[in-house]
Amino acid sequence: MKIKRIGVAAIALAAAGVLVLTGCTSGSPEATDGASTSAVVTTNGSEPQNPLVPTNTNETGGGKIIDSIFAGLVYYDADGAVHNDVAESIDTEDAQNYTIKIKPGLKFTNGEDVTASSFVDAWNYGANTANGPQLSQYFFADIEGFSYDEDVAELPGLKVVDDTTFTVALIQPESDFPLSLGYSAFYPLPASAFDDIDAFGENPIGNGPYMLDGEGAWKHNERISLVANPDYDGPRAPKNGGLDIVFYATQEAAYADLQGGNLDVLDAIPDGALSTFQDEFGDRAVTQAAAIFQSFTVPDRLAHFGGEEGKLRRAAISKAIDREEITDVIFSGTRTPAHDFTSPVIDGYSEDIPGSEVLDFDADAAKDLWAQADAISPWSGTFQIAYNADGGHQAWVDAVANQLKNNLGIDASGAPYPTFAEVRTAITDRTIETGFRTGWQADYPALFNFLGPIYATGAGSNDGDYSNADFDALLQEGRADTDLASANEKFQQAQEILFQDLPAIPLWYSTVNGAWGQTVEDVQFGWNSVPLYYEITKSE
Repeated sequence: MKIKRIGVAAIALAAAGVLVLTGCTSGSPEATDGASTSAVVTTNGSEPQNPLVPTNTNETGGGKIIDSIFAGLVYYDADGAVHNDVAESIDTEDAQNYTIKIKPGLKFTNGEDVTASSFVDAWNYGANTANGPQLSQYFFADIEGFSYDEDVAELPGLKVVDDTTFTVALIQPESDFPLSLGYSAFYPLPASAFDDIDAFGENPIGNGPYMLDGEGAWKHNERISLVANPDYDGPRAPKNGGLDIVFYATQEAAYADLQGGNLDVLDAIPDGALSTFQDEFGDRAVTQAAAIFQSFTVPDRLAHFGGEEGKLRRAAISKAIDREEITDVIFSGTRTPAHDFTSPVIDGYSEDIPGSEVLDFDADAAKDLWAQADAISPWSGTFQIAYNADGGHQAWVDAVANQLKNNLGIDASGAPYPTFAEVRTAITDRTIETGFRTGWQADYPALFNFLGPIYATGAGSNDGDYSNADFDALLQEGRADTDLASANEKFQQAQEILFQDLPAIPLWYSTVNGAWGQTVEDVQFGWNSVPLYYEITKSE
């Protein structure tokens, strides 16, 4: 097999020929001196929104777990570079038709073989509307035969060739398709999962570095306990004995446990400690850029936010927010005001997209825009932003609400939900009747990933039900373009439309702010802010 290293840009540029992602060696990991390969690492998390089925998990609480217990065709290293995991090769000559070979002899933790059918059956399940509204269904929309309107049990674009080979036919060339294959929507499932998918979601069987620590490992709203999978022989073999992911009610409680030596790794520092945690933890603290974008969404369906009136009001709200002040005062400079809808760490990012001036603070312009909206229909009521109280969002939501009060002269406030799972359920069910906090932690390192899954018509994470045919067309043109620079130009043009419509109001780019205890070493935070748990070593 021909092996060569291909970075993010190279994948997007691969228009023809054979595309082979880099291979990685496997085998038993070596622990750092003094560390124990049986020691369990404790970290923070949140209760998943749904049972742990990969195609129906698109939020960070469930994602942190799913990514630990499953192995996909590829994975992303700390810098976002793509490497083979289950895949042996991913070949294409036209960026539209792909042949995927997987490594032989791999097993799920129940002893079932990981085969080509494990991937094809899982993808068909996720794509079939008969299986309910799978939150990651959108990721299969470009495979030949997909339909949002009809039940398609088996996509014509997916074919099993033999136990270790399958083919994928897309509806158009997409040079970034291999790059996306590390996302959880594309994970395999054992055949036993389809006997009772709901029961499977409560006690998932994976093929990744970790597995659930027996029956009762998931204590809802409390924690989930994972142990190292002894049969995993891939490039992410754990250097520790397992993970104990604790679902804290507040970031302050998690931080107190870290300070007290009762938590090993924390990836979210509470606002009140942002100015002091680096002094307290020294070389056991990190602040680094990550592919995370923060916003809030005000759907068209809410009163006063449809049509032209809604565009004016969203623009007014955006210009009434002093992002510089909030990032300095609330976040102690650990956030950067947004200039677009993506992230500065992704190829193709630009601060100069026409229309982005709607993000500039201008109280007078905001009042004028609000008055223009009032001329269409006078404002009434209270403007609210819903958020999860367990995520450390109250301070910035209150600050934004106060700025809207002062700069627009309206009644504005936060609307807290106790947990992330609760607010996400209300958003997903469309029962929420206020604006709400949104954001995006990238699934894979590409500009499109910040746009398509969130704003394309019918996309699984399109929480505001935004739809614009011109925007959709530019996305498709960009994905089909095998020249990276040209493709990113189309994605930037698509963002011009977003700045006109503001389906979400960009706020800031997040850094990952984390710290760890004295008994763990080799702690790295990845390009998407998630620690590389399998690399962490711990002394008993």
